[in-house]
Amino acid sequence: MVDSIFKNLKSLMLTALVVVCILMLGVVKAQPQHNEDKKSVSSESQVISAFKTDDDPLSDIVKIDDQQKHIVMFAMGVPLLVFIFVTVGLGVAMGIYGKDVYLAHMIFAGLSLTLALAHAVVGLVWFYPF
Repeated sequence: MVDSIFKNLKSLMLTALVVVCILMLGVVKAQPQHNEDKKSVSSESQVISAFKTDDDPLSDIVKIDDQQKHIVMFAMGVPLLVFIFVTVGLGVAMGIYGKDVYLAHMIFAGLSLTLALAHAVVGLVWFYPF
């Protein structure tokens, strides 16, 4: 029985080694040659320059001044802090005092996570490049 396990293990390891060698061969062949580098650099710069131009005027929906952005972020941040404090309070009530508030704790934890993700995404989209 032990011999059959070792034979299966040997064949499995051999198969894995062959697959890794084939994958590595594909990676080595995928490397660009030196004479192709100059052509790819010029084509890459053309593609990037096409995306750098900003010919489209911004609509009124997209134009939001920084003060309005800060108000929106503050309006998202205050309930986020409230949800987090309520979640912590429910967790303490459940853990220390033995109250049966698991469902409410999980609901507020989910709301906190959702609002935190939305707050982070809006902050990155609006304020990342400063």
